[in-house]
Amino acid sequence: MLKRLTDLLDWIYKKKCYFCKSSKEAVKMCSKCYEEMDFLPVKPSRTVKGKKVYCAGIYSKNLQKLIRGLKYHNQRDLAFYLAQFMSEYFEKISDKKDYEVIPVPIYPKREKKRKYNHMNLVGEEFCRITANTLNVDLIKRIKDTKPQYKLKRQERVQNLTNAFKVDKSKYNGKTLLLIDDICTTGSTFEEMINELEKNGINDIICLAATTPFDD
Repeated sequence: MLKRLTDLLDWIYKKKCYFCKSSKEAVKMCSKCYEEMDFLPVKPSRTVKGKKVYCAGIYSKNLQKLIRGLKYHNQRDLAFYLAQFMSEYFEKISDKKDYEVIPVPIYPKREKKRKYNHMNLVGEEFCRITANTLNVDLIKRIKDTKPQYKLKRQERVQNLTNAFKVDKSKYNGKTLLLIDDICTTGSTFEEMINELEKNGINDIICLAATTPFDD
């Protein structure tokens, strides 16, 4: 009787794919939907203050829905799939296992309201997959900035001016890998790099899950 009840509950609450609603694999993102996400060429998407910025995939369809679900709709399980996608791309760039992974921080009030920083979740999964080290204490966001997607280039720069603060005592001397979900103009990475360089930290590379521009 107990087994039947357990089997019934497993069937009722079986995970469905967030994208196609299939329950065949009982996962949040089935292999078919994952494989439909398209990678960008393995080359820097842009250079910011002399630092290479890589963008893993094309911002459309499932990758777009993955980021939005994770970021805005409390779909925390999706962090694993975004980290997996980013790590698959990044392993084509480097097999080095000695990066200090730095997720882009969000302002504490916003994190409290959302109850999590989605990039911290991605960072945890990324480091578990790649055997690198997560560091969420080195750089903090100290300015409650406006959402970047609503702003033009110059407004983005002004919005992010003095937005971050570095605690150099948390730096361990490794190459930093800054990670974010979307890189549009590179303004967020640029301001983080500015603040890190002020503190004598220059060994930096950047990785975003995607960019709206296929360049």
